[in-house]
Amino acid sequence: MAPVDPDQLKARFDELGYFFPLRVMSEARAADYRARLDALDNEIRQRKLGHGTQLNQMHLVACFANEIVRNPLVLDAVEAIIGPDILVWGSTFFIKPARSPGYVSWHQDLTYWGLEDPSAMVSAWLALVPVTRANGAMRFVPGSQKSGLAPHDDLFDTDNVLYRGQRARVDIDEDAVVHVELEPGEISLHHGHLLHASAPNPSAEARIGYTMNFVAPHNRQSVAPVDYAMLVRGEDRYGHFEPVPAPDSDLSDAAMEWHARVLAAQDLASFDGVARPAR
Repeated sequence: MAPVDPDQLKARFDELGYFFPLRVMSEARAADYRARLDALDNEIRQRKLGHGTQLNQMHLVACFANEIVRNPLVLDAVEAIIGPDILVWGSTFFIKPARSPGYVSWHQDLTYWGLEDPSAMVSAWLALVPVTRANGAMRFVPGSQKSGLAPHDDLFDTDNVLYRGQRARVDIDEDAVVHVELEPGEISLHHGHLLHASAPNPSAEARIGYTMNFVAPHNRQSVAPVDYAMLVRGEDRYGHFEPVPAPDSDLSDAAMEWHARVLAAQDLASFDGVARPAR
């Protein structure tokens, strides 16, 4: 895994709003993480740790997911974009089962997260299986982060993977769209204002990815009264986020209590101004 020049990564990210592909682990390690996710699957779903096919804030309750958010190569890439002090604010497994109608509408993440400084956050999306156009890879609109936030409509479509079914009120030039195809163990990075979406998965295999949302400590929550994050590199000199510990074991009582607390706080930002659907 050859290192990427951080200046080149940052320059490309600033221009396009994304960077990919970047290998951060071997395919064998990615397969091991998928196996560890599968081993916890039944208990995870019984405990309702997500919304539909999303599994939310898994770094708080699963040791292997906490290991992923601390991957040094992931953090090196994040550091090139937001600096040496890094908090993980959220993480989600996005799972599109085989022959699934689930899709993600065109949207921008920071329409509903409440985070104040878009330049002080970045999302990393890790492929645990091959991700292609055929199984519903993400799609990006290059440079769309430069236009700021667009108005969004909340649709609450049952097949939309997003909580609110939010859809940006924009015209998309499909000829300009980039398909984010990744091999297991590769990540993509994207800006919180980047327009992105993904199609259903009509293939015979599941599409499984893990997205990690990182913020610099000087960022802050502007909607909810309190927010939480976990320090994974450097220092937090600001205290804008309540610190969260790493899980002591998979799905422990203490970890589950933290998970519930964090999810409740961040739901206040995610559903600000709209009625919440039942989880």
